[in-house]
Amino acid sequence: MATTVSPEISIDTIADKVYGGERISAADALFLFHHPNLNELATLANYRREQASDPKTVTYIVGRILNYTNVCWVRCKFCAFYRVPGNEEGYTLDTEETLAKVQDTVDKGGVEILFQGGLNPKLKIDYYEHIFGLIKEKFPQVILHALSPAEIIYIAHISKLTLEDCLKRLKAAGLHSIPGAGGEILVDRVRKIIAPYKDTTDEWLACMRTASGLGIKSTASMMFGHVETLEDRVEHLGRIRDLQDECEPFRAFVTWNFQPEETNLPIDKKATSFDYLRTVAVSRIFLDNFANVQLSILTQGPRVAQIALGYGANDFGSTMIEENVVSAAGNKFILSSEEFERLIRDAGYEPRRRNTRYELLEV
Repeated sequence: MATTVSPEISIDTIADKVYGGERISAADALFLFHHPNLNELATLANYRREQASDPKTVTYIVGRILNYTNVCWVRCKFCAFYRVPGNEEGYTLDTEETLAKVQDTVDKGGVEILFQGGLNPKLKIDYYEHIFGLIKEKFPQVILHALSPAEIIYIAHISKLTLEDCLKRLKAAGLHSIPGAGGEILVDRVRKIIAPYKDTTDEWLACMRTASGLGIKSTASMMFGHVETLEDRVEHLGRIRDLQDECEPFRAFVTWNFQPEETNLPIDKKATSFDYLRTVAVSRIFLDNFANVQLSILTQGPRVAQIALGYGANDFGSTMIEENVVSAAGNKFILSSEEFERLIRDAGYEPRRRNTRYELLEV
């Protein structure tokens, strides 16, 4: 059922809830998405942020997105990265290439490998156990933040394993946590349009729930600005908040707008920076059970990223020594840790390096 805005809702009634430490409703969130005054949204979001995290600190991580394969049969319309099986541009990294990338990450001060690719029919559980085991053995200090729910569900399927058994084996091999990729919009009507062969909303949530039960934490995400409505965004956020209430699987939330370049998902116009800032702010206000909201410098660039720190975000994300998926659609704002720290300081905060678990690191 669609969420509607009640005439009894106003920015003042919502502000009373926020300053009173109360939870806002889905109808409140929809009102905020329509509210024209961005400064008022920023004020409320920043208040929530200061209650949930250190007001003076902005964190970031040094890591690499290691795209081990671009072979994928799912054909998501929003993706410019994948190549179908048999395509001459398809690749799968061999062991030596993968380990060399991990070594390069460590040499550059990285502590996280975000290991993601596609749904490659040739790669079953033994491939991941082998490569994760080697990374764990050779680089015990590296945190493997690896595999989207879609990848895990598919690995379990083609390996003839239950989801729980698949996750247990991946964890034993070296998997530490799961990125929130593949969430897109957790509304099946939307998912059937943009990725008709991908996992359903319930399957995505079930993977995160099962992983949490095994002690594997994750992040949550939202990709907006394509075919979804504002009501769909609110429903997505509601599903994320409900699961966080249930089993606390998520360490952080991150949102970014759809990058249409080179994809098969035509849209009339790309989401603006104002839409991005509004979405970050509403997410922070609504997701009262999240300590961390991460911004997307990769898609927004440094100037908007700095502004987003006043709209509820407290984390600058990853320096991303390497990234190929979003960059395949033409966007590539990849900066050094020194540049991250300069941008954070210039915005009036103290930069602190962290790991995947949001533990602060001494550099």
